[in-house]
Amino acid sequence: MDTEIITIKAQNGYLSEDDIPGIEKAGEIIKRGGIVAFPTETVYGLGGDALSPESSRKIYAAKGRPSDNPLIVHISRLESLYDIAEDVPDEAKKLAQVFWPGPLTMILKKKSIVPDETTGGLDTVAVRFPSDPVARALISASGGFVAAPSANISGRPSPTEAKYVIEDMNGRADAIIDGGGGEIGLESTIVDLTVTPPQILRPGFITNEMIGRVLGTEVETDRAIISPESGKRPRAPGMKYRHYAPKGELVIVEGGDEAVVSGINELVKADKESGFKTGVMACDENAGRYDADIVKKTGPKGDQKEAARRLYSILRSFDDEEVTKIYAESFEAEGFGEAIMNRLLKAAGHKIIKK
Repeated sequence: MDTEIITIKAQNGYLSEDDIPGIEKAGEIIKRGGIVAFPTETVYGLGGDALSPESSRKIYAAKGRPSDNPLIVHISRLESLYDIAEDVPDEAKKLAQVFWPGPLTMILKKKSIVPDETTGGLDTVAVRFPSDPVARALISASGGFVAAPSANISGRPSPTEAKYVIEDMNGRADAIIDGGGGEIGLESTIVDLTVTPPQILRPGFITNEMIGRVLGTEVETDRAIISPESGKRPRAPGMKYRHYAPKGELVIVEGGDEAVVSGINELVKADKESGFKTGVMACDENAGRYDADIVKKTGPKGDQKEAARRLYSILRSFDDEEVTKIYAESFEAEGFGEAIMNRLLKAAGHKIIKK
């Protein structure tokens, strides 16, 4: 397959007239049953017609993704929610009013118009209304319903830059829209509104505390997101299978600063003696204290937004530099930090060393 690269130069949330032909071309590709990678405010997505079983099958094939792992349906207008969801509860309306468009996905009972191929055989549908102007323009040009997981080979770090989309999807997707980097850097929060109380199935920028304040009720977090997966069918993307992983072995080291720095340096020394190329992910304040071959800065200590924005690019860059042993400082698993730790734990296969 020849993959066309379409460059978009949206500025300050607006598309230019020069961008429109590329968006329309990408929309026509999806209408014809093709798949297109595109930017969002979170990560790049790999989109196809959400109402076409064949398009969803193409997405699974391109990613090498298990077909029981549900896809998220992206919409570009709030009214579209009522076309695909059987019941839209008051909770969904309240959340949409506050967080849409934005990085929140809601799980609702689906209408029959949404094929089982898109929902992984479930009777629910995951719906998101992204804020990125390129994503919204593409969804509108495609007919209004775009199924889109992240635009990476299944299991690898999600791409936040077009170059990594091209690395994974060149020859697999019909087109790739290069629209710059996402401002958030981690996938959307997923909240299941078909259960009482509502439950977070994937943490993200919109935290359970934020959702709880809007709904006026406690919001639970599914424990499966912070512990090794069970054999159950996944209720949302990213719950069951290993995700976000670099090619090298990743281990999280947890503890006080001094113990973590000395512990990682001991591990790095042993790895170097064994012939491994070593890498460390560390906050700006500690980065200069490590003896690894490659050290990547996650941002100032405690800056969760910056760490999230950099996370996947750092993991990808370790692959670029052929690092075989990687150690990561842990993050406080509170607020947005819960989402960062969720992704790190998945990437590391839940390998943690406590110091």
